[in-house]
Amino acid sequence: MKRSPYGAWESPVDTGLVAASDGRPGFLGAVGGELWWTEPRPTEGGRRTLVRRKEDGTTETVLAAPWNVRSRVHEYGGRPWAGAITEDGDPVVVFVNYADQRLYVHLPERWDEPLPVSPAPESPSALRWSEPVIDLERFEAWAVLEEHTGPNPTDVRRVIAAVDLCLTGDDAKIRELTDDSYRFLACPRVSPSGSALAWIAWNHPHMPWDETELRVAEIAPDGTLAGAATVAGGDGESIAQVEWTRDGTLVFAGDRTGWWNLHWLDPHTGERGAVLEAEAEFAGPLWTLGSQWFQILAGGDIAAVHGKGEGRLGIFDAWERKMNLVEGPWTDWAAGLTAVGDRVYGLAASPHTGYEVVEVDGRTGAAGVVAAAHTDRVDPAYLPVPEHRTFAGPGGREIHAHVYPPRNPDFQGPEGELPPYAVWVHGGPTSHVRAVLDMELAYFTSRGIGVVEVNYGGSTGYGRAYRERLREAWGEVDVEDCAAVARSLAAEGSADPSRIAIRGGSAGGWTAAASLTSPAARGVYACAVVKYPILDLSLWRGDDTHDFESQYVYSLVGEPLEERSAERSPVHHADRIEVPFILLQGLEDEICPPAQADLLLERIKGRGVPHAYRTYEGEQHGFRRAETIADAVLAEHALYAEVFGFPGPEFDLELRP
Repeated sequence: MKRSPYGAWESPVDTGLVAASDGRPGFLGAVGGELWWTEPRPTEGGRRTLVRRKEDGTTETVLAAPWNVRSRVHEYGGRPWAGAITEDGDPVVVFVNYADQRLYVHLPERWDEPLPVSPAPESPSALRWSEPVIDLERFEAWAVLEEHTGPNPTDVRRVIAAVDLCLTGDDAKIRELTDDSYRFLACPRVSPSGSALAWIAWNHPHMPWDETELRVAEIAPDGTLAGAATVAGGDGESIAQVEWTRDGTLVFAGDRTGWWNLHWLDPHTGERGAVLEAEAEFAGPLWTLGSQWFQILAGGDIAAVHGKGEGRLGIFDAWERKMNLVEGPWTDWAAGLTAVGDRVYGLAASPHTGYEVVEVDGRTGAAGVVAAAHTDRVDPAYLPVPEHRTFAGPGGREIHAHVYPPRNPDFQGPEGELPPYAVWVHGGPTSHVRAVLDMELAYFTSRGIGVVEVNYGGSTGYGRAYRERLREAWGEVDVEDCAAVARSLAAEGSADPSRIAIRGGSAGGWTAAASLTSPAARGVYACAVVKYPILDLSLWRGDDTHDFESQYVYSLVGEPLEERSAERSPVHHADRIEVPFILLQGLEDEICPPAQADLLLERIKGRGVPHAYRTYEGEQHGFRRAETIADAVLAEHALYAEVFGFPGPEFDLELRP
């Protein structure tokens, strides 16, 4: 092994590989006996296409460019397609096209191009759809409709609505099924008999992980809904998913016990009980509509992603009342299960593999990859290996984290020198990071820069009490926990205390920036990478952000907001920033608009703090284009080289005071 400065090691993990590995398959669904899903195309402008796996095991792309199967409901999107088999035995699909957010119908065996079945809105993308369900009897698609009624982000109403799949173009019409008395709707599910509809609803100021309601209504012969009523949830309970059993019983994931556990409910009698109670999460935060943590199999067993910190797949044996884990090399399963009879399909990954499409036999537990199989593009010896750690925070509270030391079979650092580290902060903040293969992370660890991903207090995956730590304490608990982990790594001799960075995007960008201005983290970090951030709480509410999170700030920091914003927002304490940083921002970001970054730059001007600001046309909240991803990685690497003092990439970062 050669000795070379940490950060300057040669690695086969380049930016092209990082960009090509961005994204994963999503929104699995069955169309007859076939499995379909969406798949990213970073080199095609970041679009997502629709892919089908035929019964003979071959796969093909259903929609060529420029079709982009992606919903903008809540801006974060949701399940954008549904499929079924017609009486003639041909597949029919409906999907949301990103460019105009209209619903389209497509019969790939018969037509060359899809046709729009939702009306053209009066203003661009004003009618948005998510979680469609095809009703073959009426040949309609039922879906969550988000209607933007005015120029402001909060001028919006949501209903469950139907569109006739035979009426296209100018003839397209909407038939509303619910009223708009609830601000948010999710998870519409038609009962097996076709006689009832169940869905989840909630209102401001709640977020879906705070409190939701499970609603049920009868479906009349003419396709209208009657007798809508709340049958579960509310009163501080979050219900994240609901499904029907074959006998008309409801199964839902609710957290009244402090964990998202599975429960059953007879909607006619109101009788209910626990399917399985455990100190494990069987669901998660509903950031993306259409997330599916569990599925009911034909024989009555339940396939469920569950666990503490990580999500493992198990098959709940309804007869023996026990959970049987699915064996295999995968350590994490995404919230994307779909069932076909007694088979379940899911997206599974590990620290050494990306998310693959896996088929599991619900009767035997046998599992195998059927699509998107991982292939090693580099020797696995260059890939990071996580160390699952629990650190002590203020007052002795637990902080969960994944530590990735530098790893490269060809290099080691100079004798007696400790490696630099970057603290990676996940977004949300009501979310968490899982220890699965991330080629962007591998880019840095294979070059000699350690990474630690912190599931700070407020993260999901560890029960309601853990995520409630952040209530009214955002900008405090998250900052303290990340700093505590960084200090611990330095104190134990794992990281160079003078060469620790912090980086994050969205809510993680908030924590990264707040860490530069908070006394709780003073002196911990040598630099920061801040991506599409929240920087001023008073400008992240109401019409200054999107409707979904327009009141989120009140539970995160509490009242009085102006006072809390002045205390914690980085823009109000720019004079405390003493170390170099870079800002990376998509110019079409509706969630964290560029105005936030502009304000911080104005406040830092003339203070002599080296910084850079890189903006990206055509990018929204999070980066999807290959060229953007590559530029952002090189900019981050160049910052570390400049601050930590090692030879960096050929990249003109232009740090300016």
